[in-house]
Amino acid sequence: MKRGDISGDGMGAHVRPETIRLVADSVGLSTLAPEVAAVLAPEVEYRMREIIQEALKFMRHSRRGELSTEHLNDALRLHNSQALYGFTSTEGGGFVSAEGAGLYLAEGLSGVYFLQDKELEFDETMNAPLPKAPLEAVVVPHWLAVEGAQPAIPENPAPSRGRDRDRGGGKRAKADMAGVGGGVIGVATEVAPLAAHVLSKELQIYYGRVVEYLGGCDEGLLDATLASLQSDPGLHQLLPYLARHIQHQVTLSLKNLPLLTALMRALRSLLLNPHHSLEPYLHSLMPSVLTCMVAKRLSKLPTEDHWALREFAACTLALICQRYGALYPAMQGRVSRTLVRAFLDPLRPLPTHFGAIAGLARLGPQVAAALVVPNVASYMALLDQHLAPEAVHQNQFKQHEAMQCRHALQLAVGCYLHGYISSSESSVQARASMSKHKHKAPKPTIIRRNPMFRKPKFAYTSSASSVAPEEGVRNIEGGSELSALVELFGDGLLQFVPTIALTQ
Repeated sequence: MKRGDISGDGMGAHVRPETIRLVADSVGLSTLAPEVAAVLAPEVEYRMREIIQEALKFMRHSRRGELSTEHLNDALRLHNSQALYGFTSTEGGGFVSAEGAGLYLAEGLSGVYFLQDKELEFDETMNAPLPKAPLEAVVVPHWLAVEGAQPAIPENPAPSRGRDRDRGGGKRAKADMAGVGGGVIGVATEVAPLAAHVLSKELQIYYGRVVEYLGGCDEGLLDATLASLQSDPGLHQLLPYLARHIQHQVTLSLKNLPLLTALMRALRSLLLNPHHSLEPYLHSLMPSVLTCMVAKRLSKLPTEDHWALREFAACTLALICQRYGALYPAMQGRVSRTLVRAFLDPLRPLPTHFGAIAGLARLGPQVAAALVVPNVASYMALLDQHLAPEAVHQNQFKQHEAMQCRHALQLAVGCYLHGYISSSESSVQARASMSKHKHKAPKPTIIRRNPMFRKPKFAYTSSASSVAPEEGVRNIEGGSELSALVELFGDGLLQFVPTIALTQ
């Protein structure tokens, strides 16, 4: 496009040199020479005509009959310029004459109007309330889809809402898209709905039976269900539904001990299934396992055996850390910090302390040495307050809870002792400490037997702890602390000493 094509229409110049001088004076160039203004006037007019021509093209292509400020802004953006036109207010501009306002004008300028700024009172500005602080920008990762299935978490839309939106949005999409699909007027465009995760009828029946038997009272059907969950290779499509069911029921049934026990057994069966992996669903299952360990109440009556459920949940947690610790190196460290906070908080109830101690003991001897053994003396002082003779007569339930915590603490110390004697070269010193206090009568302990669970084998996770266990081990290798542990628990620690170490 040539300049002659624009200015050669026979019309006179529309941008005068006086206009250029006025604009230059408004930006602080009061010494602009008349010759420069005369040269810039045709160039400015050329650019203005070019922008207007582009805006007319936008108007015609958008099938509009009038030129608007939006078309001018689009033309400016096309030339990589800032959009300057358009007002959002419906009120008048409030132009004021420069001569009437008493402003100084350059020679030859007259009839200049401008927008007068509003005068603000200093007191009103200082006393005005401050605006609300903007929200802090954060980034929260979550699973959008896992192997083609959308996890049921608050960040994702509910499946029912998505289906309703697809049903109601099909007709609206046909009406809204009419006339804009491919530039053809009157042609309806139908939007295809999102693909839904559909289970076969057999899997739906199987899932219904699993949910029914987990909440039932028939032990035979429950054992058969758990055996199927542990060995069936065709449960891949049911894993998100089973994980969601476990999470939902644990949240709603915190005082239903049989149901919570069945749910934890079902989770352990799924973990032991060699054909499937629960790694995509750990974000929803880990809170349920920790809840069954450190919750304040897990049964309707305090006399029910909720201690076995807490121990079983601790074993399940150790199994998860052992199996998926390599994929998530920080998982065991985060779990250990959560449990040690619950363990060292004196305001938490004793059942919560029991679950935290049991979980730390099941995570291995390194975790027990770093987080449990250094706090044994201070925690035993807390338990002695509930085991005192005057306290026993006042609250027997507290005495029972304290004895359970003491038994869990003895198991954690025994976990450390077993690993320390098996791997350390100072087993002779340990045997000497054990034999020195062998004649002392141990404090009474409680032996719990629950027919629902088999007696677990004495094994520890081999995954490395994310805490620094060297500190805890270094503080005990001197021998005096080991003697103090034997002083606290007596012969109860002998069951954790390897047989080879005792016979040497």
